[in-house]
Amino acid sequence: MKKTANIHDPSFKDTFSRRTFLSGGAAAFSGMVVAPHLVRGATANGKIAVGMIGCGGRGGWIANHFKAHGGYEITACADYFQDKVDAFGEKHGIDASRRFTGLNGYKKLLECGNLDAVIIKSPPCFHPQQIADAVDAGKHVYAAKPVAVDAPGCRTVAESGKRATKNKQVVFVDFQHRNDPFLQETVKRLHEGVLGKITFGEAFNHSGECGVKPGPDTPETRLKNWLLYKALSGDYMVEINIHSVDMMHWMMQKPPLSAIGSGGRTSKSPVGDNWDYLGVLYQYANDVPVTFTSKRYNDGAGEQDKHQIVELYGTDGRLHTKYAGRCMILGRNPYKGGKTTTLYRDGAVANIALFHTAVTTGDYSNSTVEYGVESNLIAIMGRTAGYEKRLVTWDEILKSDDRMDLKLDGLKA
Repeated sequence: MKKTANIHDPSFKDTFSRRTFLSGGAAAFSGMVVAPHLVRGATANGKIAVGMIGCGGRGGWIANHFKAHGGYEITACADYFQDKVDAFGEKHGIDASRRFTGLNGYKKLLECGNLDAVIIKSPPCFHPQQIADAVDAGKHVYAAKPVAVDAPGCRTVAESGKRATKNKQVVFVDFQHRNDPFLQETVKRLHEGVLGKITFGEAFNHSGECGVKPGPDTPETRLKNWLLYKALSGDYMVEINIHSVDMMHWMMQKPPLSAIGSGGRTSKSPVGDNWDYLGVLYQYANDVPVTFTSKRYNDGAGEQDKHQIVELYGTDGRLHTKYAGRCMILGRNPYKGGKTTTLYRDGAVANIALFHTAVTTGDYSNSTVEYGVESNLIAIMGRTAGYEKRLVTWDEILKSDDRMDLKLDGLKA
């Protein structure tokens, strides 16, 4: 089997240049002829037939990029809300018989013929079961992060990834920042030792408050505002901060030994229960502490100087990285670096191309699942330490059986 380039390897810059990345060069993979033995139900035109699970804002946005790639055809869709499914279906020419609603609508989608893969862009609380069911149905899976809101969910996803590899299926977790060539080079140099002995680190994800979708006090309105509820989103620490957490994990290579934290909620809104500020001290091996601070309230000062940033300090220099911003190294071994300002789009486009390549070439290594799950658990570790205001160890999180109560009573199946 021909080995394909792995963009998630920091050394991938040697085969995937910045110019190629920023010019949409990932589209070079589009239009590939799909080998019939690798994609069981491929469409007559050789495209990968995909179904969308979760037709809201992010699902609708990324569907456009799947379509633009040229190697996919969207043939089915599912969402809890009828209006979302119909708007999505009309836009992408999906027959009404292949549009499904309700909490279990995705199960009907999985039973559709002419379907090779699913894109999962539903609220994170649903991801573990949806990924597991999709793998059991023989589908390839492209999933949003985070993959779960609790440790048992993370274990379910890890098991699904292993099962998919055994069954020759692809499960891909969508992190855009691992495609940033400047971040890749920065991490590569870090791992080569340019900072000397790492002494400590700092990570930030500061932003304003999230908007509320108005409506009556019903289960449907709660589901529409899933991002604001800890049980549905995992809290901001998991749903949003996982970007910075994964950057930190990529750099540190191993999970922290423990975490301790504190925080709270300033918002007086009756909608949601997420904490809107949190501070965590992650303790790594070799006496390396990394502080992580998060805020999601408006303070009038602006947030861009502290938005999705990870910095590491060593005896020979300092590393600075920012999502869609400047990545560089200062000190005895400097790296000027640069920034990919369109990373949100370009990272997704590159991942869509990588997913296509994995499916069509039979790359079932599913490496994104491993770090997707580990970063998810590190975020849950920080959330637990903060909410419970105590020391939490990595071993404790790995063994945790604490499950979120989704409170889905009153919603239609």
